[in-house]
Amino acid sequence: MGTYSNDIYTEPSDVDPETLRNLGPLTSMAGVWEGSFSLDIPPKQEEAPEQQRFVEHTELHPIGPQTNGPQLFYGLRYQTHIVKPGEVETYHDQVGYWLWEPATGNLIQTIAIPREQTAMAFGRRARTRPISN
Repeated sequence: MGTYSNDIYTEPSDVDPETLRNLGPLTSMAGVWEGSFSLDIPPKQEEAPEQQRFVEHTELHPIGPQTNGPQLFYGLRYQTHIVKPGEVETYHDQVGYWLWEPATGNLIQTIAIPREQTAMAFGRRARTRPISN
C-alpha cells in the first residue's frame, strides 16, 4: 500500500495524461454497454415478488487525471439508464464515477440517483501471489 508524505498540499509531478492506459482494474469497463435480458426481482415479505424485465444502457467515459494534494486518481465517468422493454419512461437512472488510485490500489465508486440518494463505495484491489506447491 502506498503512503503519503507529510506534505498534503503538493500534487504529484509524474501525472500521465493518458487515462486509458492508467485505469488499472477499471480498464476493461471503459465503453458503452447494453443489456436487454435483465431481470429485477424486488424483495416482498408477504407475496410473491413481481419479476420485471428491463433494458440497461451504461456509458463509461475516461476523465482526465484527478489530483487531490498528493493523491492521484484515474477514472471513468458513467451514466446508467434503465427502461422497461418497449417503453421510453425512465425506470432507473444513475450517474457517478469509478476511480482508481494506482499508488494505493484503492477503488472508489461514487453514485448519485435522482431520488435524493447518493453513496460512495470503497474497496482495494486484492494483491495476488503465486501459489507454490
